[in-house]
Amino acid sequence: MSPLLSPTELTHLLDRQRPILLDATTKLPGEQFDPAARFIEAHLPGARRFDIEAFSDPDSSLPHMVPSQGRFARLISELGVSNDSDVVFYDQTGIVSAARGWWLLGLFGHDRVRVLDGGLPAWTALGYPLEQGMPAPVEPGRFIPALRTDRLVGLGEMMALSQSAVSGPAGPRLLDARSRGRFEATVPEPRAGLPGGHIPGAVSLPFTELLLDGTRFRTPDELAAIFGRVGVGPADRVVTSCGSGLTAAVLSLGLAVSGLPAGALYDGSWTEWAQAPGLERWSGPATTRHGAAS
Repeated sequence: MSPLLSPTELTHLLDRQRPILLDATTKLPGEQFDPAARFIEAHLPGARRFDIEAFSDPDSSLPHMVPSQGRFARLISELGVSNDSDVVFYDQTGIVSAARGWWLLGLFGHDRVRVLDGGLPAWTALGYPLEQGMPAPVEPGRFIPALRTDRLVGLGEMMALSQSAVSGPAGPRLLDARSRGRFEATVPEPRAGLPGGHIPGAVSLPFTELLLDGTRFRTPDELAAIFGRVGVGPADRVVTSCGSGLTAAVLSLGLAVSGLPAGALYDGSWTEWAQAPGLERWSGPATTRHGAAS
């Protein structure tokens, strides 16, 4: 079963059962809007607000890092989610935040989770109904997390993976979801004071290349071909990264949609790597192990 749902498929699902709809919208660097206020203005009927900033480690200086199991379990339970719940994430502007929600819930052991392809724009384009105002209180769920450590990479492990990727073709595939300008350090990072460049051994795959109109995924075959062009096959270990762990989740979700293993995500991503003392930073274009330009 695909992790994606079209708006029409979601209406059919709502007719058959009661999945929990979660609006995971958050801002990317440089965006100027209030996701919580927009949620009150218009949301899917019965949806609840999944605040990615709340579902983050409050003690980390890095943006929206993975929270503890206890914090995640408490917050997701407050939204009415239990281990047997069916969950559908969506984004007010497209796909990015929903992909992060999908990845987080999967990280903590929950597989009954899907994403509305195209998000709220695709839903409203078909004239489906919306609600306004604050959502009604919900009965708390009981969610017991089961952290899948193989889906999360920290700085120490990323250092070893980077060395392995640089050393030869048998190493892991490190995919960077940022724009090529940021990857090659030809445009500035959106976070003030952060240098440009990329992790040694990484390959540029802007998350936008996986999408149509910036909001909907390409077909599974098209996605598989895109990943193939950057050297990713079914047997490869893949680690996705970006600026701070948000758009990396789009690559992870795209891998799953294409039928490839979703791999792991480096949560600290470039924001952590670029600030860590003594780590090498590369700039300029990169080439994949299979010879295709990245």
